[in-house]
Amino acid sequence: MTDADRKPRLLVVEDEDSLRRNLKLNFELEGFHVTTATTGGEALERARSARFDAILLDVMLPEVDGYSVCESLRLQGDRTPVLFLTARNTPEDRIRGLRVGDDHLAKPFELEELLLRVGKLVERGKDGTAPSLKGVRSFGGNEVDFGSYAIIGQRGLRKLLSQREIMLLRLLMEREGEVVSRQEILEKVWGYDVYPTTRTIDNFIVAFRKYFEPDPKTPRHFHSVRGVGYRFTE
Repeated sequence: MTDADRKPRLLVVEDEDSLRRNLKLNFELEGFHVTTATTGGEALERARSARFDAILLDVMLPEVDGYSVCESLRLQGDRTPVLFLTARNTPEDRIRGLRVGDDHLAKPFELEELLLRVGKLVERGKDGTAPSLKGVRSFGGNEVDFGSYAIIGQRGLRKLLSQREIMLLRLLMEREGEVVSRQEILEKVWGYDVYPTTRTIDNFIVAFRKYFEPDPKTPRHFHSVRGVGYRFTE
């Protein structure tokens, strides 16, 4: 079977039993191969263990909310198209949904509209128009390749980073100029069920300074904000 002939794979994340079963049934009738999850933690496990063509993601979930699930996947470089389902439909919610994911649909919704929107996301993923976080970021004479995890740092350093180092770099750089709290870093980089001490994050920041700062003792790029978190500036 060619890739074009296979059923599109959809991850449906919804904690309401009747709605989840109904969504699964209707998408299967439309020719999808459907996997389901009921919590944010389960959604992360499913998404990390298999490849999907689209993710239908409720916002209000146990353990980890849908926005945080999507943000964690994006930090890992996962660009699977995501459509958020939410009972919250304020302008702020819609903007966040579109900023973090790819589409946003308020509950209650028309089934036909949902089917069409998910179908469009799947097609967009196939034709390669979904945005990608892979690429190279340069700053201060340094270079980070998010696709290969390779860096070129100070004093001729060339090194491959770990996935968590790349995730933390991506989070800080995407929020350039903002202070990112320790709690947010722990949740999005280490995950909902793994909570290292904040000393672990400090060690990562110390390592970044060794890699990227001309003078690690006087950092220009990676700053600690006492009692709050960390900030990246170019």
